[in-house]
Amino acid sequence: MKSNKCALALATLASLAISSTAFAQSSADTASGKRFSVVGSATLLQPTKHSSNDGLEVDGGPAPTASFSYNFTDNISAELWGALDSFEHRVSTDAGKLGTVEQLPIALSGQYHFGDADNTFRPFVGVGYHYSNFNNEDLNPGGEHISLSTAKGAIGTVGVDMNITPTWFARADARYLHSNADLNQAGVPIGQEIKLDPWTVSFGIGARF
Repeated sequence: MKSNKCALALATLASLAISSTAFAQSSADTASGKRFSVVGSATLLQPTKHSSNDGLEVDGGPAPTASFSYNFTDNISAELWGALDSFEHRVSTDAGKLGTVEQLPIALSGQYHFGDADNTFRPFVGVGYHYSNFNNEDLNPGGEHISLSTAKGAIGTVGVDMNITPTWFARADARYLHSNADLNQAGVPIGQEIKLDPWTVSFGIGARF
């Protein structure tokens, strides 16, 4: 819990710093004249493995994602990112498959894009806060319903855009979502949490306007 609070505090401070810099530069228009960016991607989410999950293994899966960004300048932006459909996880133990659960994340981040707007390749980094809802849990067939609480925490992003035209670009990015979820049985917490801390890898096409 303490590490989650520290990560959240760092993410919040970083986002505030990016936003403050952006507003300080608000008098300067974007050289490109592009204020908004939209990206649609194919994304693979893969939870990392944690020994503290008491033998539980959680597999990842693919889902479509999208992002919408407001560009304060050609280098500084705020991004809203999320899944358009749920990521499905298969949960298993040493004895075999236990069941499945679906995850639907959404995140708000501040981002810094390196280089000029017309550069062919433009790396970027970002930090922010995410919220992941879990649903359609099927983890205890025939028994009391097992569910996962909402996961919240810091998110970090690295990526690169490849400009195709002044409007269209291709994007590749990776994101790390720091999060734990409490396990509930019949709606009651059982004092155990599952650590997912997943990575996502995405490839997509975007447009600026």
